[in-house]
Amino acid sequence: MTAPTEPPLPAGLTSRHLTLDDAAAVQALIASEEQRDLGRTTVSLDDVVGEWQRPDRDLAASTTGVERDGVLLGYGEVDDGHAFAGVHPDEQGRGIGRWLARWTEDAARAAGHPVLSGQVLAGSPADRLLEARGYQTRFTAWDLELPAGAEVAARPLPAGYTLRPAADADREACWTLLEDAFLEWSDRERRTFEEFGSTTWGRPGFEPWNLRVVAQEGPGGEVVGATFTTITDGDGYVHKLAVRPDRRGLGLATALLADAFAAAREHGAAASRLSTDTRAGARGLYEKVGMVVESTWVNRVLDLAR
Repeated sequence: MTAPTEPPLPAGLTSRHLTLDDAAAVQALIASEEQRDLGRTTVSLDDVVGEWQRPDRDLAASTTGVERDGVLLGYGEVDDGHAFAGVHPDEQGRGIGRWLARWTEDAARAAGHPVLSGQVLAGSPADRLLEARGYQTRFTAWDLELPAGAEVAARPLPAGYTLRPAADADREACWTLLEDAFLEWSDRERRTFEEFGSTTWGRPGFEPWNLRVVAQEGPGGEVVGATFTTITDGDGYVHKLAVRPDRRGLGLATALLADAFAAAREHGAAASRLSTDTRAGARGLYEKVGMVVESTWVNRVLDLAR
């Protein structure tokens, strides 16, 4: 079946591909939506730059921006079969979202992706838009918060393990461990060491405390767990947490989580957050240490061959 033709952009609006120089404008647009929907900002400029500077990203083929007189009103991008888009709250309801949805679908088809997924706030206008376009529910995701002032007591490690900032020599082990854990339930392609590094230790603003590991004690101790945590708008955010499968059940994940929260507080975070979904099966762990669900998201997927 041929997809319906979308109406053109409203008069006075233009579109163009984006470059790294547009990262600040995109982050500001995302922040305006987040402030309206969540009352806070979760995506920092460093996050956008870190993703866009990955060596596998072709921004000319995978991004678009909608402008009026040089001011960015909306943006869309496709990355590894996933769509991201946003429209400034003052400009919503004028057809920009529908135009961006069609653009991301066409860009995904051109890149050879059989399906396209997007994650939106449950029950939001964006959720209703994707449902109307035939996107099916794939899984549910949650943002969880450790409320301001709450603390998780440090967890003692089993004998023979130590928890510390990652050294440069640990980076390859962190890449392998964190990618292996993510790919246990995600369907995206494995990122190369260079691609992974550009969003962690190569991310603008990276500091040694952001990447922490559990390793066996002694010279050359093997890395068996890791976390990657940053601070955005005064909030700590645990982007990645993983323990090697043969070392699970020892309390290492809880120790890493408590350590990540403590490190974020030490560096100025008032609250700590993370995201998870039904595929990972980790929500119970996070709620057990006192985190609460702050928002619920729906991941929807469209069959591009229909």
